[in-house]
Amino acid sequence: NTGCGQATSQVGPFYCPLDGLVYFDLDFLVQLQEQFGATGDLAAQYIVAHEYGHHVQNVLGTSGEVSQQQQADPDGANALSVALELQADCYAGAWANDANRRNQFEEGEVVNEAINAAEAVGDDRIQQRTQGRIDPESWTHGSSEQRASWFRRGYETGDPAQCTTFEEL
Repeated sequence: NTGCGQATSQVGPFYCPLDGLVYFDLDFLVQLQEQFGATGDLAAQYIVAHEYGHHVQNVLGTSGEVSQQQQADPDGANALSVALELQADCYAGAWANDANRRNQFEEGEVVNEAINAAEAVGDDRIQQRTQGRIDPESWTHGSSEQRASWFRRGYETGDPAQCTTFEEL
């Protein structure tokens, strides 16, 4: 049970804005490694940082603004949802930049673990794996390339203000 209702392991990790908590099914982290091939500590940390990025969006009011825009423009709702997810990827990259500056992990190959995880959970890869086809109109989080690109932007700049996904819709 969560503040956002009942959640099953099929939901995967998620942030609930109603109670301000992030929920993780630890089986997802196993699945991330075994089914998606995203290994290493930073791959799992990327998932945590992405979900925490949603908390930042909630605190800043971004999530509420997006919800209002989605209600006003149902046709653009999916694109706004994807932009929100990509911004959380960018925030995860900015966190990784800060962690790197604090020597919390080794740069290079370790950062590639997070980029590989971002690519592994792109909607295109998930759809191809589970449905055998790719339907960009139904994406909720963005393509593998988009997710990795926005993570990289956050990581390379270290500046959450550069996570301008909504400006690039």
